[in-house]
Parts: sequence; structure tokens; C-alpha cells
Amino acid sequence: MIAKLHLGIALFASAYLYYSNPSVLSKTNYHPISQIQQQTPLQKSIADGKEVYADFCMQCHQANGKGDGASFPTLDGSNWLTEKRTQSIHAIKFGLNGPIVVNGKKFKSAMPPMGLSNKEVTDVMNYIMNSWSNKQKKSVSLEEVALVKQ
Repeated sequence: MIAKLHLGIALFASAYLYYSNPSVLSKTNYHPISQIQQQTPLQKSIADGKEVYADFCMQCHQANGKGDGASFPTLDGSNWLTEKRTQSIHAIKFGLNGPIVVNGKKFKSAMPPMGLSNKEVTDVMNYIMNSWSNKQKKSVSLEEVALVKQ
């Protein structure tokens, strides 16, 4: 019984020392539960959208959102995203064929449909519209995405 008590105290003490050491915490992805619980719905959507972006969008539009300048348009500072919000949602949901003009430059390549759910489209739109130099005050809602039809 005393051996188990000593083991418990030793485990507690080592965990305390490990997590109270600032140099250890700065090297880990440890986030106190209080930080996770304080995430707003938009912050959660953006975080989820970052994962969707990495899986489906980054290959063409690049990690920095700047595209390649020839076939794939920039998303960073894109006037098309802000001025054509519904068309942007439509493109992510159903793909895009035909020319578009982004920041005065014409692009002709096609974007295939990704097969994303409405929630994934919502999240990736919130990520794109709040990343790099993009800062939108009005978040994209699940209801807004659901209203966009083929």
C-alpha cells in the first residue's frame, strides 16, 4: 500500500515538474484546457478549415495562399473572394470551369469538385477569408453554404 502511495506521489510530482517548466512547455503543443474551451465558434471553424485547406487546396493555391500566378489564382488578398462570396462558395462546393478574373488577372484553369461537406466548405471558407492578408468581419455560416445550390 505504501509503495503504491509513493508511486502515485512520484508520478504526480514528475508531471507537475514537467508541465510547470516553461522551457518544456515552449517546445510542446501543450494547450491548457482553459485555452481550448475559450475558442470562439469562428476560431474553431478556422482551425478546422486549416486542415481542409491542407488536404484539398494547398496543392494548387500553395501554403501561403498565393497560387502559382499562372494557372491557380491567389487567395491571399483576392478581390474575387470578397466581391463574389456566393460564387466562391459555389466553386468550392461544385468546382469551377471557365475563366475568372482575380485582382485584374484572368485565369482559365478548372477546379474540380472536392466532394466536401457543407461544414467542410464553411470551415475552409472561414479559414481562407481570415488567413494571410484576408480579414473578414462576417463569418461564413453553415446555413449560407447550404443555400448555395448547383
